[in-house]
Amino acid sequence: MTTVGFIGSGSIGSTVARLAVAAGYDVVLSNSRGPETLAGLAGELGPHARAATPAEAAEADLVVVSVPFHAHTQLPVAKLAGKVVLDTNNYYAARDGHFPELDEGLLTSAELEQRHLGTARVVKVFNNIYFRHLSSLARPHGADDRTALTIAGDDAEAKRTATEFLDAIGYDTVDVGPLAEGWRFEPGQPAYGPPYGTYEDPAGTPASAGKVRAAVADARR
Repeated sequence: MTTVGFIGSGSIGSTVARLAVAAGYDVVLSNSRGPETLAGLAGELGPHARAATPAEAAEADLVVVSVPFHAHTQLPVAKLAGKVVLDTNNYYAARDGHFPELDEGLLTSAELEQRHLGTARVVKVFNNIYFRHLSSLARPHGADDRTALTIAGDDAEAKRTATEFLDAIGYDTVDVGPLAEGWRFEPGQPAYGPPYGTYEDPAGTPASAGKVRAAVADARR
């Protein structure tokens, strides 16, 4: 069975980890504070989960990066070489400091992360959905009320891997295109949040692929 590593195990990371374990994956959890701080989460997830360092998590077959955007420069580049990296990050200048390439619209945050990671194959995903909705909206393959999540990436094989993983944990996929198109489901765009419901409703609202595509199409810079 594929092992999924998590660099960052906060709200989104831990939610994806729970979905992955439920789908039969082994998971390796990590954060910046040390494995001992994740003992409770690993225990909750059971024998298919263990806590480790970011470098150890990066050795997994598939790696989910869910850290504040400014921390992407601390990722273990050598360990992630050639790996499929699922990037959940969003850029918030007030939190992350200013990155001129992003402020001027020259690159997307995922493109900048891809540049830093070199040969890793980045797929942007999970960044536009509230973590409680991500937990509650997962459905079995073929369910009438299945929700779709957006992805963007420059590597076709990596996007296939991401699509297979999303399918396994309960979601359909809307492929928005290359990383350069990732802005279409970033903060402030129609596909960032609203298709899946409001924060006040933790259960969320199922969002079909058609509904999500329509929101992506409404994106404006």
